[in-house]
Amino acid sequence: MSQTKTKRMGTKALYQALDQELRLARENKTYKVEVPVDSWQNGVVTAAGRKQVMLASNNYLGLANHPRIQEAARKGLQEHGYGLASVRFICGTQKIHLQLEEAIARFLGTEAAILHSSCFAANEAFFTALFSADFGETGYRDVIYSDQLNHASIIDGIRLSRIAVKTTDSRAYKHNDMLDLERYINMDQADQDRDYRLSVIATDGVFSMEGDYARLDKFVELAKKSDSLLFVDESHSTGVLGATGRGTPEHCGVHGKIDVITGTLGKALGGAAGGFIAGKKALVDFMRQKSRPYTFSNSLPPSIVCASLEAIKMLEEDNHLVEKLRQNTQYFRKEIKRLGFTILEGEHPIVPVMVQEASTAMDMSGHLLDEGVYVRGLWYPVVPRGEARLRVQISAAHEVEDLDKALDAFKKVGKRQGVI
Repeated sequence: MSQTKTKRMGTKALYQALDQELRLARENKTYKVEVPVDSWQNGVVTAAGRKQVMLASNNYLGLANHPRIQEAARKGLQEHGYGLASVRFICGTQKIHLQLEEAIARFLGTEAAILHSSCFAANEAFFTALFSADFGETGYRDVIYSDQLNHASIIDGIRLSRIAVKTTDSRAYKHNDMLDLERYINMDQADQDRDYRLSVIATDGVFSMEGDYARLDKFVELAKKSDSLLFVDESHSTGVLGATGRGTPEHCGVHGKIDVITGTLGKALGGAAGGFIAGKKALVDFMRQKSRPYTFSNSLPPSIVCASLEAIKMLEEDNHLVEKLRQNTQYFRKEIKRLGFTILEGEHPIVPVMVQEASTAMDMSGHLLDEGVYVRGLWYPVVPRGEARLRVQISAAHEVEDLDKALDAFKKVGKRQGVI
């Protein structure tokens, strides 16, 4: 039986195809435009030629340019240099890197932690390193249970592990649906042909597009019952949820009971760069030996390391920034609903304002910028079709007057667009 031969695309045809895709994105109002910020990141910034209330940043605690963070970064630069020009295991480890790993583990209630260049890298590292290890066995199969709305880094980590190891299966359970997750686990455990060696449950602590969180108390119970390893990405949770900012585990009453926590230093903890894996010492030591993103990526710059240490120190001293963030979030959520907007309910400072169509999200984002509010629209494929939204992100750097200004702009633009 003959097969249709694929016509080779030359470089000229490639660029024509790329131009066509970009033209269609512009016509459909799904072309993402970057709006430069002309000032430091803060609750109020300068962009598009005017002051803007910043509602698009992950700067949850307002630490991105806090004086103490800046001073710690300057000290790191002066005392430890600009960069290490090396990966960790060759000559890229200073004492401050070990101190930061110890501080992360202490803060999150784990035995140890390992730094990565980002949480994206950390998530890819975890899955590929763990599932590529045969531990001297042959003929084994492993399984990963992953929330359908998990972050792209978890999805890519699972995909890479399945490409590297053909004996890794994955199950995508319905978002935050414990019954569906348990159904998958029970089905697999009842099937004698699926005698899995390793079983891992993977979930975001907080889901970045929805602003809702995983009920980790229930996950801990199910992981113990099914003898599964529980993996939680806390990128949008650390410094945000919990009475002292220790994240979703603290919020759900299971601090210190999560097997594996990954997270970032690039959001609430200073907003620069860097990620980590935290868990049992044996697991972390294994990652130091087997994690390719760790082995082959440059060490984090000293300025970032020292600033991150200071951010954790500030959270350990008191919770006033966490409490201010909580109060700001409650205020904005109440008032935006009072104006007539539809939001996804929750407690997190991610507040999705639902507008359905991508073109509406893009238009409103532009009009709000004209009114002095910097917020970005999100649409397919970042979120499902017909569920376009403006993702508002509240910060402890906001004052009530900033939020009121933003609410006035939302009211004006929402009426003009027919959203309210």
